[in-house]
Amino acid sequence: MTQSPHQVSDDTSDRLYTPEELSAFAAQEAAAQEGSAQEGSDQGAPRGGAPVPPPSARPDPLSDPLPGTASSSPPAPAPRPDVDTQARAAVPPSGPPSGPPSGPPPQAGPPPTRPPAPTYAPPSSPPSSPPSSPPAAPPRAAAPPAAPPSAPPTAPPSAPPAGAQPPAAPEEPKRFMTATDFLDRRAEEQETGPATWGWRGRVRRWSGGLISPQMGPAEREYVADRALIQRDFDGPKTIAFINPKGGAAKTTGVLAAGYTFGTVRGGGVVAWDNNETRGTLGIRGSRSAHTNTTKELLGDLSKFNDVTQSRIGDLGSYVRSQGDAHFDVLASDESPNVTGQIHADDFNALHQLLTRFYKVILVDTGNNMRAENWLAAADAADLLVVTSTVREDTGYSGLWMLDALQDAGYQNLKYKTVTVLSDPSTTVDPKLAADLVDVYQQRTRGVYRVPYDPALVAGSVLPYSQLSEATRMSWLRACAGMASAL
Repeated sequence: MTQSPHQVSDDTSDRLYTPEELSAFAAQEAAAQEGSAQEGSDQGAPRGGAPVPPPSARPDPLSDPLPGTASSSPPAPAPRPDVDTQARAAVPPSGPPSGPPSGPPPQAGPPPTRPPAPTYAPPSSPPSSPPSSPPAAPPRAAAPPAAPPSAPPTAPPSAPPAGAQPPAAPEEPKRFMTATDFLDRRAEEQETGPATWGWRGRVRRWSGGLISPQMGPAEREYVADRALIQRDFDGPKTIAFINPKGGAAKTTGVLAAGYTFGTVRGGGVVAWDNNETRGTLGIRGSRSAHTNTTKELLGDLSKFNDVTQSRIGDLGSYVRSQGDAHFDVLASDESPNVTGQIHADDFNALHQLLTRFYKVILVDTGNNMRAENWLAAADAADLLVVTSTVREDTGYSGLWMLDALQDAGYQNLKYKTVTVLSDPSTTVDPKLAADLVDVYQQRTRGVYRVPYDPALVAGSVLPYSQLSEATRMSWLRACAGMASAL
């Protein structure tokens, strides 16, 4: 079956059909019914031999397009089946085609969900006259009314669009730089200064300052350690040097730390011998014109009860100045016939008095961990310093003490404790030293090595001016670690 190159519009509602066209359509319908009765199984064959579509598939002048009407636009979309019947009833009838369709009738098949509008071949002869105007688009059927909502719709909560930035907080009023801000900024921008050590310092001196190299790494570290020691604390700080074994370098450690804190900070430091019987701090420190100790100070505590009348100078007859080391020593009882001991209340009373006049309090403890004053010192300390020599028995004693303190309920021992390992001789076992450093690093927040120095192990009054440069630098680094922990 050949089809015309023209497409017929589905809308014929704007055209009036003539009586001749209606009569021709009626005659075609009658002929189709007569041919259907004669042919039987060959339904829809016309008299002239051309097949005639069944009535259900032939064009209806009320809805089908006019024969011979041309349109260059593509066919309109098919209407819905339930709307198609209503649309056909509303469209006026159209005239029949001038000739029978040339193609066979369409084969019956399963009805599609949305059947397209049927398209037929135009008649063999063109219409007598073309339509005066192109047909209009088919009318759209009105959609069935939606069911009324059971409840008024609720507006969804408004949400910010994707990618939208949250509203910016109101800007604070711009503040002008104060005098303190100016000084702080200047202090941050201040450089460390020219080098004074090594070849950098020599170049600077030889050139008369024309060539001024910056400090090397070692000198910068030295300056940083001094700055840590000199910084202000938020109150008086107590550091207890502990190890239950004798000969663990507690007393020499307290004197070396007192010398370092005193000379770097410029005073305000006291070294206190808190031995439960008789210690040696007063013997190893510089002597004084008086021989008063903690025993005499405990007997005269009432002199210092009135805080408005007591003065730091009044302590001068109980403590021993260390001269250029810029710290004082409070010795333990040195009487050979003493029978009493210092109890926890005695320690607390002395500690309260010393915190009124000193910023840094270094406590030399005894060897009895069960003594009241030993336990009181451990409770009052802001920092614990485990001293030990590079010896297996001394190192073991310090570790055993840490285990005992942990079992007794002391909290945060790792962050509240540092370790100082001193070499007892010029030659030490490097494997033992490495093992001690490793195990104490696991138990404390830092481990500091101090080299052997004959001035520390002689047993006499400690000559501060004779300390080696390596000993001074080692204790400077150790005290900087203590200050950073505080």
